[in-house]
Amino acid sequence: MTTTIKSVELPNRVKLQYVEQGDPSGVPVLLLHGYTDSWHSFEPVLPHLPESVHAFALTQRGHGDADRSAAGYRFHDFAADLAAFMDALDLGHAVIAGHSMGSSVAQRFALDYPERTLGLVLMGSFVTYRTNPVVVEFGEEVRALEDPIDPAFAREFQESTLAQPVPQAFFETVVRESLKVPARVWRAAFEGFLEDDFSGKLGRIAAPTLIVWGDQDVFAPRSDQETLAAAIAGSRLVVYPGAGHAFHWEEPERFAADLVAFTESVAG
Repeated sequence: MTTTIKSVELPNRVKLQYVEQGDPSGVPVLLLHGYTDSWHSFEPVLPHLPESVHAFALTQRGHGDADRSAAGYRFHDFAADLAAFMDALDLGHAVIAGHSMGSSVAQRFALDYPERTLGLVLMGSFVTYRTNPVVVEFGEEVRALEDPIDPAFAREFQESTLAQPVPQAFFETVVRESLKVPARVWRAAFEGFLEDDFSGKLGRIAAPTLIVWGDQDVFAPRSDQETLAAAIAGSRLVVYPGAGHAFHWEEPERFAADLVAFTESVAG
């Protein structure tokens, strides 16, 4: 599949990159990557989506080849970018699917823009980062980062998201994408994890929600998935046995099928 990378400049003058595929009259599905990733995070998934899904895989500010603004790395900032992106492309509402950091952006978007949230897909998601011991320990390493980022550090981080092998060429791509992110953005986005905590508001999310989690995830615990499922009325939790934090890299075809089935269910 040939992928055309597009870009859009938002009113706040932040330029984002994205790829788009599917029937323009189909259900819009916006795909949000995790920490230090880019639109490439969904590259394994895109070939398995049908034409009926109008998919957009975004690169969020500070990441990949998007603009690296001086500030604006809280979840509410990323969510505002997403709303502006939808305005720019004339998308009224959409299914918002986010992985890891992207899942927190999706939650924030559903709280801030409920009328534009057709459905939520939360992938390897968190309730809060502040009390997560793995995240807190990782944060100590992030705070010490300097440019240029050590390739070994980026590689080790991406390896830690996996429990199953993925194609080597793809893995090298995600490592390269992490190395594009300057140390200041690693730090700013991480501090945003701790500062923009809206865990007490999860019960306000009204959108239909699918929660997907790999049971070998070393970052997001099962307890967070169960808390999300209990807090968000009508949500459903799907567990992938043997899969890690980045299960959509390990089992892209399965995830695509679950995403399509959910999208069809909310499109009505």
